[in-house]
Amino acid sequence: MTVKLEDRPREQVKEEVIDTLIHNYSHGFISNEAFERRLDKVIAATSNQAMLDEIEDLSDAPDDTIKQHKQKQFSVNYANNEVEESENMISVLSETDRSGVWEVPKLIKVYSILGSAKIDFTDARFSSPNVRIKIISFMGSERIFVPENVNIVSKAVCVLGSVKNRAASIAPSQAPTITVEGVIILSDLTIKIRTTVKEKFIAFANQMKEMFDPNKM
Repeated sequence: MTVKLEDRPREQVKEEVIDTLIHNYSHGFISNEAFERRLDKVIAATSNQAMLDEIEDLSDAPDDTIKQHKQKQFSVNYANNEVEESENMISVLSETDRSGVWEVPKLIKVYSILGSAKIDFTDARFSSPNVRIKIISFMGSERIFVPENVNIVSKAVCVLGSVKNRAASIAPSQAPTITVEGVIILSDLTIKIRTTVKEKFIAFANQMKEMFDPNKM
């Protein structure tokens, strides 16, 4: 049975189209400029046909190598070993930083007084699909960075301060969800995406292009 194009899940079509673009770019069939231009159009497309239009002149289909590497790089990382249930981050006239490859507990408590806390989930390994961050901040500056394949919800109460959530929760429902709670007093809390999906696709495509470079074989 063949499903009509307009009835196919849009995310599935988008993934197939982007895989094809990456394959053709990494093998040198289209230029960097053409790849980025077409990628922009696919990401912004509102119909399956509009996405397929960007690869109608490309005959080469993606192979398993690209699909396997993409699956590894774009999947949410979950920790294999047992992780502590909670972790405290304390900043008093100082700065605390949680970034790089680290294992995320179910609960993170942040206490900041005239200090600064930075939590970066970009390369983190999750132990649970639901993570809570409880923040108590007084005259501090707190920053949270998330990848686009993670949902984040802010429920923090702000008193004479600022809370800016610039990371919309648009990841699939099965993706991890981070909930930020607590009180922000005379402080700033900023939540934003560290690397966009477009930037990740470009970086991945360049990685594949380098891997398929005939001069390195």
